[in-house]
Amino acid sequence: MAFRASVLTLYPEMFPGHLGFSLAGKAMERGQWSLDAVQIRDFATDKHRTVDDTPAGGGAGMVLKPDVLARAIDSTSENDARPRLLMSPRGRPLTQERVRELASGDGIIIVCGRFEGVDQRVIEARGLEEVSIGDYVLSGGEPAALILLDAIIRILPGVMGNDLSGLHESFEGGLLEHPHYTRPQAWEGREIPSILTSGNHGAIDKWRYEEAVRLTRERRPDLFERAKAEKSG
Repeated sequence: MAFRASVLTLYPEMFPGHLGFSLAGKAMERGQWSLDAVQIRDFATDKHRTVDDTPAGGGAGMVLKPDVLARAIDSTSENDARPRLLMSPRGRPLTQERVRELASGDGIIIVCGRFEGVDQRVIEARGLEEVSIGDYVLSGGEPAALILLDAIIRILPGVMGNDLSGLHESFEGGLLEHPHYTRPQAWEGREIPSILTSGNHGAIDKWRYEEAVRLTRERRPDLFERAKAEKSG
């Protein structure tokens, strides 16, 4: 069964974006996944197609209205068990583990917020899982949705061609990925590490693991401590 992605947005023209190219684009052409971009504004009932209003209690910006967004969600997910996600900087950080969980299902429904945010009542009433791609704020959820979809689509069976490719990347083993090299052997006075051209695959695997540990300890001590705890446990 093809992976089905539905994205609720005020800017459906932003999709599929870069996902229409390269491996993801070819996979879409082959029918391995599909994308339906839903215009939230179509579910407004007034002549101005209003989707937002001022924040209760005052403050800057506007908030997406719960009634309009709920109708959009309901139209997309009636009798649909796909996870409902809301891209939000206050959500739980996206991890490779969660990406794999989502990729193993039939698809996802993604709500892209705008303005100051989304009325909390619709988040609770429609069971939206808030997901963050990092500790920074974007102008809307659309770029974050594209990043989430990119992470998922690339690991769907058959998309990358060699399914082993996705098993030797950063985060898959709890560590960052080791350095990569390719020809020429020497470039600007810098040589490919001799171990990588030795033909000794056991030694190569050991070198790659040690480099992954080194990089993770230096750059992401939080991941390193977590990986160390999981290994000792």
